[in-house]
Amino acid sequence: MRDLVILTIILSGSAAALFRPWIGVIMWTWVSVMNPHALGWGFITSMPVALIVASATMIGFVLTRERRNPFGDPAVICLVLFMVWISATWPFSYYPSESWEMLTRVLKIDVMIILTIALIYKKEHIQWFLWVVVFSIGFYGVKGGIFTLVTGGNHRVWGPGGFIEGNNEIALAIILVIPLIYYIYLVAPRQLRWLKWILLASMALCAAAALGSHSRGALLAIFAMSTFLWWRSDRKGILGVLLVCVGLALLAFMPSAWTERMYTIETYETDGSALGRLNAWAMAFNLANDHPGTGGGFAIYEPDIFTKYAPEPEDIHAAHSIYLQVLGEQGWVGLAIWLLMWWFTWRGAAYLRRHGKAREDLAWCRHLGSMCQVSLVGYAVGGAFLSLAYFDLPYNVLALVVMTKAWLSKHQQVPQELPAASGREQLAA
Repeated sequence: MRDLVILTIILSGSAAALFRPWIGVIMWTWVSVMNPHALGWGFITSMPVALIVASATMIGFVLTRERRNPFGDPAVICLVLFMVWISATWPFSYYPSESWEMLTRVLKIDVMIILTIALIYKKEHIQWFLWVVVFSIGFYGVKGGIFTLVTGGNHRVWGPGGFIEGNNEIALAIILVIPLIYYIYLVAPRQLRWLKWILLASMALCAAAALGSHSRGALLAIFAMSTFLWWRSDRKGILGVLLVCVGLALLAFMPSAWTERMYTIETYETDGSALGRLNAWAMAFNLANDHPGTGGGFAIYEPDIFTKYAPEPEDIHAAHSIYLQVLGEQGWVGLAIWLLMWWFTWRGAAYLRRHGKAREDLAWCRHLGSMCQVSLVGYAVGGAFLSLAYFDLPYNVLALVVMTKAWLSKHQQVPQELPAASGREQLAA
């Protein structure tokens, strides 16, 4: 029965995408981020649901006239440059055939992000996209939070599969979504108090799920994100008290095994996992210095490469850092393009914050820009310890910023600064 329900939704959405392709990119986001077919029990788990949705969306994109040029934003230009770079350097990979699968996977994600930016330009469609992103990860956050509370935090929260299969990966994904849930809370009508309470409870459960993953990187990301969220809030007193109370309650709830694991952050030199990450980071750094232009490709976590570049050749680990992952795989040039893309995304969110103050009806842009920056802080800190450089969710945040920025530029003329009045004019006024 569950398989049939998921299949019906996917086929219905794909059919709608032929005529309204903006529905298709939203469906793609749901499928790629949430992996709903992984929740099935039968045939749906092996069906190429992403291919079905993507094919219908691309057909709809060709047929529709309701699209805009997505290449006017510098963040998108950097994304395209990064796609070109990883494609151009792929033949120079250490293992081109093994790197091909990840290359095509990354390109598919990035192409769909560009299509999303091209097809979604109306406010209501942006809101739909945001809700789907929040639901796709928030579902696992609420579910994992309840699991953590029921089990007393003695068992780890795990992801559904794909990029976020591991406990560390699902924790970071949940952390990135918490600010977006808070955005919905901020813009929700006051009369919908039941919705606001649900959103507050969802944020608390998501925080519990992130802690319940037993991820040390998640703890650092939550602290950094909460601090930045408090700093950006218009109600620092209320939010500060709320964050402290919820944080202390969750920390007191977690078992001693969790506390002992978190304390290993200070004693990383005696922790095998931490030392393995440092070894992988050194390998990526040394490899990039040897191949500054191209890097080593996507398949560099092999014994012979560690033997050549790692301090401890036999301690083979994944990159466990978005920065060192891109550096080792794409070289210094690739890392520079990738970081520039996120810098322009940050600046785009700052544009929303700054110009969203012009009118009351534009306040949602200001709130969204602020919360996207909070989410990016969580990604920047938590991603320093995880191999999630190509995960869809941060790129969805990029798309949110670019789409909202385009909408704001169209619907609001930024007032120009007037020259300062003379003393006589001031007296006359």
